[in-house]
Amino acid sequence: MIDNQSLPQFTPLILGSDINAYGFARSFYEITHQPVQAYAEEALAPTKYSKIIDLHLQAGFKEDPGFMTKMRELMRQYADHLEPVILLAMGDGYAELIAKHKAELAQVFICPYVDYDLLRKLNNKESFYEICQQYELPHPKTKIITKEMYLTQTDLEVPFAFPVALKPTNSVEWLSIRFEGRKKAFTIHSLAEYQDIVAKIYDHGYTSDLILQEFIPGDDSHMRVVNAYVDQYHHVKMMCLGHPLLEDPTPQSIGNYVAILPEYNQKLYDRLQRFLEEINYTGFANFDMKYDDRDQEFKLFEINLRQGRSSFYVTLNGYNLAQMVVEDYVTQTLDPAPTIYGNKNKAQHQLWLGVPAGVFKKYALENKYKEYALELLRQDRYGTTVFFKGDLSFKRWLLMNYMFYRYHGRFRRYFAENKGQDL
Repeated sequence: MIDNQSLPQFTPLILGSDINAYGFARSFYEITHQPVQAYAEEALAPTKYSKIIDLHLQAGFKEDPGFMTKMRELMRQYADHLEPVILLAMGDGYAELIAKHKAELAQVFICPYVDYDLLRKLNNKESFYEICQQYELPHPKTKIITKEMYLTQTDLEVPFAFPVALKPTNSVEWLSIRFEGRKKAFTIHSLAEYQDIVAKIYDHGYTSDLILQEFIPGDDSHMRVVNAYVDQYHHVKMMCLGHPLLEDPTPQSIGNYVAILPEYNQKLYDRLQRFLEEINYTGFANFDMKYDDRDQEFKLFEINLRQGRSSFYVTLNGYNLAQMVVEDYVTQTLDPAPTIYGNKNKAQHQLWLGVPAGVFKKYALENKYKEYALELLRQDRYGTTVFFKGDLSFKRWLLMNYMFYRYHGRFRRYFAENKGQDL
């Protein structure tokens, strides 16, 4: 653990202004008690009116050439900086840009990311599933749909029983696509619905492949998420398993967790650690998966090459995310330290919520996991990312309450349509 009194000086720079950015700012603030510098193209609600994050906005920052124009300006600013400067991405786009320009950026900044070639392979769901096959990691049965297949209307048959899942392979390109009914991922219940959605996707400008998958049965409580940190020597130093109990049903946010229980599973930790170390991974990794009752296996959906938007559940449960990278690159104390396998001690468990407790109580499926979560609520052993006692000016308190209040309407409107059929 870091001794704050003797902590060497360092400067974190984070790219993004979303809830992930705020969660990481909190993690750093726990260590330094200083505001974190952040850069983004636009201001988002989770980081507004905050005293722990200084947000700088830059037009065109989300893509080249605007990204590197600003980053080169920052490189000149920090070129003679005495303290190490840690550069961290809060989204897929920024992570890809850092990896793409890592050779140049690393001249000034600490960049705890894999090389660009590996990032492209892992970020693309199609090649990720090929890697899963190679390393014997369970994943859903999958078929690739290409734009050429749609244009020629060939080989578009659905080889799995309905419902099926459909999602883009290129999450960065998907952010720029707009059409009515667009979702982060689709659960499709008929052939006609499948044909209609594929047509809308490609007719509105998407060019990359689509992933068509068998649907793994089960409600949101069948999901699991693992956050890991791998040091600069490619050794896994921290793993923390989360058990989501509820997801956001809003079309553009489907798959975003809004309630996570801490959980411990050494067998799962061992499997993912072996994979990360064998591919020479570096930095933060975030795995999404679903437990399949049919064969008692965790089926991997994707790996995010960054911490996830709900990853503050890790810091909340005692494993400060920012501390990992500081100990790795600043104090140089992480490599000899034993690997942390999170959540073994249930006495330390904390429930993470991204929605009001009332929404969780109403919409999470009744089961033993929900009962445990309710017990943690009764014991006041829970927390959120955005409600931080040390950063609640009246304006921020008002905005965060409004942001949480809106979830009541979102669940009323979308839960039955987008989640009710998935049970």
